[in-house]
Amino acid sequence: MKLDEVQQAAEEQFARQSHRYGQGHILENVEDVRVAIEPLKLPPGSRVLDVATGAGHTGLFLASLGHNATLADLAQPMLERAKEAATKRGLNVLTRQHPAEQFPYEDGSFDLVTCRVAAHHFSSPESFIRETARVLPTGGYFLLIDGSVEDDQSEAEEWLHQVEKFRDPSHQRFLTPRDWSRLCEASGLKVLQAPLAPFKQPDLNWYFDTAATSPENRKQVLELVAHAPQSARDLFRLGEEAGKIVWWWQRLSLVAVKR
Repeated sequence: MKLDEVQQAAEEQFARQSHRYGQGHILENVEDVRVAIEPLKLPPGSRVLDVATGAGHTGLFLASLGHNATLADLAQPMLERAKEAATKRGLNVLTRQHPAEQFPYEDGSFDLVTCRVAAHHFSSPESFIRETARVLPTGGYFLLIDGSVEDDQSEAEEWLHQVEKFRDPSHQRFLTPRDWSRLCEASGLKVLQAPLAPFKQPDLNWYFDTAATSPENRKQVLELVAHAPQSARDLFRLGEEAGKIVWWWQRLSLVAVKR
C-alpha cells in the first residue's frame, strides 16, 4: 500500500494516538449519525462502508442497527481498536485497511458510505468523493460529518486552519459546505442537505493531549488564540470557561444521494 506524504503523516499520527480514540472519546456519542440517517430509512442488512473509521464508533453503531458494516481506515492500530470494541459488543463487522482516496471495492458495492470527523485529513477530497460515488449504486446514500467553516468566512477559516495545523500537522483543511457540495455534484451525488451546527469542543488542553501536540506548537496555538481576529472569535465562540479555553466547531452534516 503506497501512500503519499499526507496519507503517511495521517497514518503515523493516528496509529500513534489510537489509544485516545476509544471509550470515552467525544466521538463515542453518535447522536449526530442517528439523526442524519434516520430519514433515509435504510432497511436492515444494508451494505455500509465507514471510511476513516478510527476507533469505529460510527461503523459499530451502523452494525448495531443490523447493517452489514465494513470499517475502513489507514491506520491498522485503529482497526484493532474497532475490532476489539466490536467483539465486546457482540457485533460482526469487516475491517479493511486502505486510504480514503482509493477503495478496493467494486462499483456499486455499498448502499451507504459514511465518513465522520476525518475528511479534513485527506490528501485529495476530490478522489475521496469520486470513489464514494463509484461504490454507490443509483439511489445509494453518502453521509459526511466533519468540521467546517461557514461559506464566505475566509479570515476565520484561515485562522482555524493555522490553529489546527499547529495542533496536529497531519490536518489538511476544513472545506466549506459549498466546497463539499460542488465536489459531490461533480461526481454525480445530489446533496439533500448540508447544515452546519455548533459543536462545543473540550478545552484546548484536552485537544492538545489527543493530538500529542508538541510544546512548541502549543505555544503557537496559544499565540493564535490570544490574537484571534474578531471574525474567528464570533464565529467559533472563542472564549474562556473556568480558566479553560473553549470554542465551538462548526460541524457539517452533509447527506447526498447517487443520481
